[in-house]
Amino acid sequence: MESQENTSPLIVIGSTEFVEVAGVCNIPAKIDTGADTSAIWASDINMDKNGRLSFALFAPESPLYTGERIATTEYRIKNVRSSHGDRQIRYCVKLPVVLGGEPFETTFTLANRSNNRFPVLIGRHTLEGKYLVDVSVMSAPRAKPEKLAKLNTELKENPYDFHQRYFKKKENK
Repeated sequence: MESQENTSPLIVIGSTEFVEVAGVCNIPAKIDTGADTSAIWASDINMDKNGRLSFALFAPESPLYTGERIATTEYRIKNVRSSHGDRQIRYCVKLPVVLGGEPFETTFTLANRSNNRFPVLIGRHTLEGKYLVDVSVMSAPRAKPEKLAKLNTELKENPYDFHQRYFKKKENK
């Protein structure tokens, strides 16, 4: 099989970036070359009797939430394994995105990402042939410094209790 050369240069992006999705700007996104597909935080996902899927991006507790509904009849489902190893069936929809200054359309799975640091995850199918990821670059903040400071204080005060609280419970699952 002949390899096809990409004549246009790849856009270099960091391991975190700010993206625009469906007109919502400055969304912090994790760039994850280990994930097949991209995912976006969606809430109030509904299906009407005519097969029209509707949802809102993010949720009321998110500062990115606008309450605007997106509705489509163009969707499919995908069986996704989460980072915790759980299998979920998720809806997949195409949405307009701007990444690294380039606008295009890509497929996102709709997920509850309320417990994730990033409301958007960009997977390798979105990146392939267009982007080169420089892991030393982080455009969007990775973690809330105040949360890490609190955890480090807790660790210093009592390392044993800290270990029991945050690490032992994972081992017992």
